Amino acid sequence: METFAVIGLIIIGILALVMLYLEGLLKTKARLFVSAALILAALTLRGVCLSYETLDYQNFLTRWVAYFAENGGWSALGGSVGNYNVPYLYFLALFSYSGVSDLYLIKLLSIFFDFVLAWGVMRLTYVFYKTPRPLLAAFFVTLFLPTVVLNGALWGQCDSIYAAFAVFSIYFALDGKPTLSVISVALSFAFKLQAVFIMPIFVLFLYTRRVRWYHLAAFPVTYVLVVLPAVAQGREFWDTLLLYFNQASSVGDSLNYNSSSVFAFFGNVENTELASALGIAAAAAFTAGLLALMFYRRANITDAAALACALLLCIGIPFLLPHMHDRYFFIADALSVAFAFIVPKLFAVPMCVSFASLLGYHAYLKMRYLLPMRYGAAALLAALALTAAFALAETSAYTAERKSVQNN
Repeated sequence: METFAVIGLIIIGILALVMLYLEGLLKTKARLFVSAALILAALTLRGVCLSYETLDYQNFLTRWVAYFAENGGWSALGGSVGNYNVPYLYFLALFSYSGVSDLYLIKLLSIFFDFVLAWGVMRLTYVFYKTPRPLLAAFFVTLFLPTVVLNGALWGQCDSIYAAFAVFSIYFALDGKPTLSVISVALSFAFKLQAVFIMPIFVLFLYTRRVRWYHLAAFPVTYVLVVLPAVAQGREFWDTLLLYFNQASSVGDSLNYNSSSVFAFFGNVENTELASALGIAAAAAFTAGLLALMFYRRANITDAAALACALLLCIGIPFLLPHMHDRYFFIADALSVAFAFIVPKLFAVPMCVSFASLLGYHAYLKMRYLLPMRYGAAALLAALALTAAFALAETSAYTAERKSVQNN
């Protein structure tokens, strides 16, 4: 590993310690020592992974950086390269100027956002707990989640970026900062289309008045602003703005790409078009049904119930949709940690979600299955059932409590 990569890891570690200190969580020597040791362990674990090259890096990421290096760096944003949205391409364009290993730069960026993601989960936990122990625990459990470690440090993927913004969008909504919430989810969507899994929760936020309709104007404004630098370099505005719609036909023909989705339960399906349509309809019905039920109980939706609904969406939508990939439960991985700290008796939920996600990671990284993917699908069904049971019980219990108070 090159010296600059070590320095990069050290800088990330220092920033993490400073963040925890500014949050007021390191006021005792014991917490300072333990936190520093755990951050060092998290960085060491990631450092061991840094030199590993996946096919995704060799066939795509490094070639995209080379494209920028060979075509003027930042000015090359005016052309079309890769299948990522332009905010991530900004980083690759900047990396093309560095003269150092793009492999390390790509991974260091993702590792930095691993810590931002852990911070987001910690802040989300803060809505419910104000004491240091559960907050630090949420931070470090997220940081050491197998999929969080493997996604950026080993695989070189950038899911921690969009997931971090998605988690912060939930936190800001529950913490009474609706504009920041909408800006955060817009940034999440700008980095990855998979942010759509969490976006329906804003319907719930609207009818519980955690977000008002006029706050939603921040979404298109934010999205347009983040694509303007590429447009300024000559990229066509509407094509850039509608990138995800233009890529809709490139999802592939397979019903499942190493994902623990419902399609893992089935073998070869002859009529894939019908199965795909049924999956899309099921995902739409699931989303509409959940939001309709919560609308009926809108006066009783606590912060915990809202978080449970967000988690249900991030598990249920990719579980039912066709053409899902191995990394599409990444937001669910993170949100399930916060959920488990809020409802400790349901710590089985993040275990089930992480297990299901990890099976997909193993399939790609090892090029073989550890277990049949239907085991992961079964684990996600269990997580959905447990989370749904909590959401129903929470809103029902809150209703009963309100009636009891009114009667007294």
